[in-house]
Amino acid sequence: MADWIDRQLRRRGISDERVLAAMRRVPRERFVPPTQRAHAHDDTALSLAHGQTISQPYVVALTCELLALDGSERVLDVGTGSGYAAAVLAELAASVVTIERIPELARGASSALRDAGHPEVEVIVGDGSLGVPAQAPFGGIAVAAASPRVPPALWAQLATGGRIVLPLGDEHEQRLVALERTAGGPRYHGSTTVRFVPLVSGEGPGR
Repeated sequence: MADWIDRQLRRRGISDERVLAAMRRVPRERFVPPTQRAHAHDDTALSLAHGQTISQPYVVALTCELLALDGSERVLDVGTGSGYAAAVLAELAASVVTIERIPELARGASSALRDAGHPEVEVIVGDGSLGVPAQAPFGGIAVAAASPRVPPALWAQLATGGRIVLPLGDEHEQRLVALERTAGGPRYHGSTTVRFVPLVSGEGPGR
């Protein structure tokens, strides 16, 4: 199955070798519902319970690459979903906290993360738009839901020099962007057109 890394990621511009290695190491099939495991490595989003999704591998890899992690960061993952993105982030960061608004998904993600070798990832049930202020600042924040602007609470919890990656826009047009927090204000680092479910009660779909 390793060829999917080259076909779906490397050939489409993912060049960070740490990200590619992390995507190769995390067993995506552990995070996919049993009825869909034959499609675990397909180039598409897959359905989860409660109308949520596990993002396509390319979007997860692009998010991780845009975060530009060096391995020393504490990272906040907003919208746990299956736990897959949190597992990939755990391969790239010093620690990961992930927050999910649906308790059933949070429980399933905790189990999948343990099975995949990442029991250290902390899974919290709550409103992702509020972040986890008790554990801030974060060196990186990944958000899996579209919003017309960066949620103020998340920006406040981002460390100087850190990046937040999220889809900005509305139901008609969204772009996945990375904003770095600098002393002089936000600095943009590339974007691409995407399609995410909008924020729901301050948080969106899982990954």
